[in-house]
Amino acid sequence: MTSSEARFTINVREGVVELEGKESFVDKHLEKFEEIFKMAVKEAITRGLEQNIALKAQPVQAALPQELQHQEIPIAAEQQMAPVQPQPKGGNGKHTPRPTVTIHPIPVDLKANESKVGLREFYAEKKPANHYEKAAVFVYYLTKFNKQQEVRFGEILSCYEEVNEKKPSIVDIVKNSIRYKGWLEQGSEKYTARLTISGENFVKFDLPAQGEKVAQATLS
Repeated sequence: MTSSEARFTINVREGVVELEGKESFVDKHLEKFEEIFKMAVKEAITRGLEQNIALKAQPVQAALPQELQHQEIPIAAEQQMAPVQPQPKGGNGKHTPRPTVTIHPIPVDLKANESKVGLREFYAEKKPANHYEKAAVFVYYLTKFNKQQEVRFGEILSCYEEVNEKKPSIVDIVKNSIRYKGWLEQGSEKYTARLTISGENFVKFDLPAQGEKVAQATLS
């Protein structure tokens, strides 16, 4: 290459720039060639992105075999592809209510005699404030005074009648007392309950409530 010759080569794909010539020529035009190189790289990148976007925008049908592009889907296949609607439980879509359990009072001896105090007197002494306390008092009475190992729910309802109190849903009261209070526990048969140690201590030592005990002491 003679002194007057100069050569400039750009390979965008490989990122190679070749510049040959005199040192003064190279120094003078290096910055211009760098700018040209940057523009060429940017143009190549832009062209590549445009090609990728064009390829992605092509319909999916073009990727299918030619013999399948114009084939229609049978109606039966379309029906098979339709989503299956879930059927409601019960067949009619209506909510089936939980059956209601009816408990009837069962006769039990609650009157006073020579060997025990009557339920009315014992209830007046303990003064239970809510249905959980009342149920605990009734089961305590039937366990300690009537000597029953287990108490049927119907017998608890008879206790409500004896003291002339409004009867609750006894199944829910006993169930919640077992679960949250711990004063009763499930008996060996359905709709029966037993007094726990915690329930016995509550009725024996904690009733009546502290305020009631103070009032009774003041009156006496």
